[in-house]
Amino acid sequence: MLHSVQVDRDRVKALMHSEQARFAEHHPRSFELYQRAQNSLLAGVPMHWMTRWPGGFPLFVAEAKGATFRDVDGNEYIDFCLGDTGAMTGHSPEAAVPAIIQQLGRGITTMLPSENAFWVAEELQRRFGLKYWQFALSATDANRFSLRLARAITKRPQVLVFHGCYHGTVDEAYAWLVDGKPGSRPGNIGPQIDPTLTSKVVEWNDLEALEEALEPGDVAAVLAEPVMTNVGIVQPQPGYHEALRALTRKYGTLLILDETHTLSAGPGGYTRAHRLEPDILTVGKPLASGIPAAAYGFTEELGRRAHAVIQPPYADTGGIGGTLAANALSLAAMRATLEHVLTEEAYAHMIGLAERLEEGVQGVIAQYQLPWHVTRVGCRVEYLFRPNPAKNGSEALAGQDPDLDPFIHLFMMNRGILLTPFHNMALMSPATTVAHINRHTEVFEEAVRAMFAYRVSHH
Repeated sequence: MLHSVQVDRDRVKALMHSEQARFAEHHPRSFELYQRAQNSLLAGVPMHWMTRWPGGFPLFVAEAKGATFRDVDGNEYIDFCLGDTGAMTGHSPEAAVPAIIQQLGRGITTMLPSENAFWVAEELQRRFGLKYWQFALSATDANRFSLRLARAITKRPQVLVFHGCYHGTVDEAYAWLVDGKPGSRPGNIGPQIDPTLTSKVVEWNDLEALEEALEPGDVAAVLAEPVMTNVGIVQPQPGYHEALRALTRKYGTLLILDETHTLSAGPGGYTRAHRLEPDILTVGKPLASGIPAAAYGFTEELGRRAHAVIQPPYADTGGIGGTLAANALSLAAMRATLEHVLTEEAYAHMIGLAERLEEGVQGVIAQYQLPWHVTRVGCRVEYLFRPNPAKNGSEALAGQDPDLDPFIHLFMMNRGILLTPFHNMALMSPATTVAHINRHTEVFEEAVRAMFAYRVSHH
């Protein structure tokens, strides 16, 4: 039995140095392209957050298919990142690609509806239980448009969000708690205004703080993920969603649920799986097999009220919509994805694999008596280097490990496994296999043995 489970930080840092050297040795072409890109791409990457991969420079991808991809150096990877949910369908799913290619030949965007538009809306209606739907190109836009409508309908100025939340680049969601008080999220680049002028922020699972914030009657909408995911998976406590819905109704506040990440919970997301009743629901990323697309839906009553505020002559200039939103290609991709890829059968397969990965990781944690834990939302699994699940954003942020998080990512990457960036999240796709899961568990234990090698002889 291990006599101690304390992490030797010096050992982890030495291992990290060795892993970085290994990464550089096996990715010369990626490094060459990264250097060349410095001349044309800001920081050498097409999106600045790509600088945060732990190898010192990002992989350059040559081809992705199903649940795997290959980099420009010829290295193959099992992909548990899957475009941070954008490719939860698997890369270029065979069931969706023919319809997408067909639509490319029939026209990409026309500013006019197609039959696919109402097919997708009817399917989303069936899955989520909301009557009316509109489309956007990202969940960020869907959230922005929903917040505009919420303010217009309620005639209230404020939005309530949760500390540590994720809703894309929505300005109102950049309000965090700083030293226990609302403030601008650290790193918030060039905010248009102080986000505390538009937003109230409370801790997830804190019903007392929630009611105190709603009681003045100035909050148009609560914007929430059904389960927090951006600071690690933070589950709602038993009864929390029922109380959240009751309090928003009590104070005349609309409830917007962002299912972009929690679509991992099932075909109708966490909302359908747990019978939630939002006024508005937003979802993006995986809806169209990786092609930019998002949707936002309303209850029948709210849809009527929304229609009343989007009227000529301002229907096109009121701040809602976009020229490429609801384009023919996105809608064809959404239809193919919903009809043939993100099916009930696919979810049964994906969730089963996620349970297997969860059990494998938990088995290693138990075997080595580590003060870590693993948690899951449908086909999304995460392990965290802290003994107990976080109850809110503050606890989740405090539990992040600046040594172990990058180490496990790089250790995995050097052995052909890609996790979701910035925290240890693994996502299943319809193309993921039992062999992929078993390989992850094998490498996870290998990483543990490397970290605790100085004690393993006592086991």
